Amino acid sequence: MLDIRTFDARQGGNVLYKALSHPLAAEAIAALYGRLAEAGPVVVVDPEDVIEALLALYPDAPALHGLYVQDAMAIGQTRAGLVARSLTELPASGAGSVLVAAFDAQRLVDRIRHLVPAGAAVFTLDAARLPAGLLTNPRRTLDRLNFATNFCFFRDTDSLSTRLVTANYWAGYGAGPVRLWLRLFGAGGEVLATWEEKLPQGEGGVVIDSSEVRTRFGLPAFTGQLFVHAIGVAGHDVVKYALDTFGCGDDPSLSCTHDANAWPSDRYAGLPAPAPGELVVLWVQNSHAAPIPPGAIQLDRMGAERPVAFSHAVPGFATVALDVAELLPGVVWPAQIEVRAGRHVVRPRYEVVRDGRTRIAHVNVERADLAPDPHIPSLPAPLGRGYLLPLPVLPRARFRTLIQPTPMATTQDTLPLRLDVFDPQGVRVAQHALGCLTRDHAVAVDLDDVLPAGVLAEGGHADLVYDFRAGGSADGWLHALVRAEHRESGHAADSSFGAHIFNVPVTYRDEPQSYAGPPPGLSTRLFLKLGEAERRSFALLIYPASGDWHARSDTALVLHDGAGRPVAERRLAIALSGSALVQPHLLFGEALLEQAGPRGHVLVRDTTCRLFGYHGLMGEGGRFSLDHMFGF
Repeated sequence: MLDIRTFDARQGGNVLYKALSHPLAAEAIAALYGRLAEAGPVVVVDPEDVIEALLALYPDAPALHGLYVQDAMAIGQTRAGLVARSLTELPASGAGSVLVAAFDAQRLVDRIRHLVPAGAAVFTLDAARLPAGLLTNPRRTLDRLNFATNFCFFRDTDSLSTRLVTANYWAGYGAGPVRLWLRLFGAGGEVLATWEEKLPQGEGGVVIDSSEVRTRFGLPAFTGQLFVHAIGVAGHDVVKYALDTFGCGDDPSLSCTHDANAWPSDRYAGLPAPAPGELVVLWVQNSHAAPIPPGAIQLDRMGAERPVAFSHAVPGFATVALDVAELLPGVVWPAQIEVRAGRHVVRPRYEVVRDGRTRIAHVNVERADLAPDPHIPSLPAPLGRGYLLPLPVLPRARFRTLIQPTPMATTQDTLPLRLDVFDPQGVRVAQHALGCLTRDHAVAVDLDDVLPAGVLAEGGHADLVYDFRAGGSADGWLHALVRAEHRESGHAADSSFGAHIFNVPVTYRDEPQSYAGPPPGLSTRLFLKLGEAERRSFALLIYPASGDWHARSDTALVLHDGAGRPVAERRLAIALSGSALVQPHLLFGEALLEQAGPRGHVLVRDTTCRLFGYHGLMGEGGRFSLDHMFGF
């Protein structure tokens, strides 16, 4: 496992990690290593405990002959295989080159210059600092807004094409001009293209289409990853997007997935085993310049504790297809698979191929920092049902819905669960206890086995909640995969997400979560793309409620054009614990959608409650896509 600190649930993302792992930093550090080696014996001054992360991400450093620290309590500690010495011993180090492992290090260098051996050259990590033009705040390198970055699975072949869709939501937080710095890596990690795009001044739409990129740069077919760096941002340091996959020509594929969650993790979960007739591919996309060693990526049937290693190395920034059945033969749906990724990749994508159709979805971060919370079984009454996970039920006349709880923390040995099913008016139409599932369970609930025919013919939703009547423990990190299947065409879509406490005015720990600021989160800002005439967009908006809140939402759906200007507004009143199926072409009409243009979008806004939503596209022949919406 890479010895790096990435994302901490209490403190957020580690900006140093992003600064070191940026593709431009990778190029600069390789050059820095060369200059260090030329200058003679290398020692490191490590005032901020950086050396282990630096060497983990860039192991081809010249031989290090000493490590020196400022913190007296760190003297004698071992870092990167070296025993830390006091900075006062630096003059006797015999160094030919001194690396001060810090950014914005000039002041520190000035303070210790008299300790540097005569004739030794001094280097700092400022050699790997991004150009000032790529920094939102050039005065402070490790400002989190300087690294609003993410990766995106990106592919354009003769049969499949991808499209990243988002909005300049930073404008809503007061940002000035925002632009994207983009780098496309091919399957082998080679750089295929690097370019910039200016975003609309307002909260306008953003579309990056793989076929347009391929044409613009004269590229052959590719399957790789797109690195996205937003500059000039405010409010959010995360690049959020939806990624659509389209079949080209006679290929009937259509799918949608979410952003990549820019922080590498040790483990991921929620990877479904293949059903009969299915091929399940895990796309291993190296998020760093250093190769992933053979055996560093492993798959395990969830709960088995018998991981099987992927025996191939993965070059820096490369993309490799891993056939799940090759590593785990005989493991079939509804079993599920744990990915042990060693912090080499951000949230991976998986692809399911069946009957000539492909669909893309993502796994989720499996946490190692959680323990069962003894308070959850007896939360105070104002929190009502407590943690719940809203899941979509598309119109049952056309769609089948399967729900599979997915362990998402290494300590989750039990999952005591129940499904509460609601119609669009918030009336509970069924309650189904799953009992106390074990970590290695192979359960996927088919709602056809729970609901009578004709119920929810026009759709609704289900809440997955804790139910301790059969025992078990909980930690609040409750996740599930929902799979929708078109009854006639067999086309399917996967989506997965985690539970929260929704729409109560009291708080428990960091719940109900807010888009910005402290809890409780009692407002909504959701993004809905528009689609095209042959692929209409839709959203299933859910008003989940852990306890009692407003009887109905006061929801505004604001149609924006490509520049972010409002075009029209419609309002909805969704019942508590209810839902609404929204189709922009029916809600606004063709004329207004044409006015909004191909980069237009709908902003779902509500200041009275927190809505949750799923969105996608619907096309001809039973084609559709589905994933959870993103908010900002």
